[in-house]
Amino acid sequence: METTPKLITKRSGEKVPFDKQKLQRSLERSGASEQDIQEIVKQVNSQLIDGMSTHKVYQMAYSILRRKSNEVAGKYRLKKAIFELGPTGYPFERFVGELLKYQGYQVQVGKIVKGHCVDHEVDVIAEKENKKFMIECKFHQSPGKKSDVKVSLYIQSRFLDVERQWNKQPKENLRFHQGWIVTNTRFTEDAIRFGKCAGLQLISWDYPEQGSLKQRIDIAGLHPVTALSSITKKEKQEILNKDIVLCRNLKPEHLIQIGIKERRIKKILIEVVELISGND
Repeated sequence: METTPKLITKRSGEKVPFDKQKLQRSLERSGASEQDIQEIVKQVNSQLIDGMSTHKVYQMAYSILRRKSNEVAGKYRLKKAIFELGPTGYPFERFVGELLKYQGYQVQVGKIVKGHCVDHEVDVIAEKENKKFMIECKFHQSPGKKSDVKVSLYIQSRFLDVERQWNKQPKENLRFHQGWIVTNTRFTEDAIRFGKCAGLQLISWDYPEQGSLKQRIDIAGLHPVTALSSITKKEKQEILNKDIVLCRNLKPEHLIQIGIKERRIKKILIEVVELISGND
């Protein structure tokens, strides 16, 4: 006999029935086997308490998955790993830059660009096929925080000021062709509507349907060091402070420099190889 599904609490405080299919889909996207998916869903369902937070449900699933495969667990916690690229937005800018390099762009991060009225610090400048893009990265530490229409208006005004200055240049390849906004959360409907009207390229975790941040990361297989489960939060921050954002760029000497012992280094590097090889 089918029992009434237990209620779980979303970040907004809203209580909704636990959706097994949603958990199954997220596990499928991470590459978990059908057998592991069924087992994890069964265990999570049996341990659910009415009113449990969605965050706690996620932690339960991740804990079980981690015991089965570091590689798959790393992919499953990818969204959380992106949030751990804080508290400043600079590591997120570096990560976006690396993602665009993988896609064939020439990239500069954190450059000052002269505008018609004032100078602007641009998070990422990307060039490809004789086109130049001015990219603002909006990093939020809270999943519930959205980039609203004020962000789109602000970025468009900066882009127009820079474009006005660069249009004075005689060479076509020196001009910016489009402004982008990349965020690790979501945009409000007004922000998207204005972006479309103004010609801005908006990229959020799940927008647009083709070319979202998540999709780009999945295709590139570029996992941030924050996806590693074998290092502590403090160690992740120390690695980020060395301007290392990608697992594939992490070397033994980096781990030695932050005081990690040889025995743990071997375990960490095994997890790095598992994550990378899962996408090669």
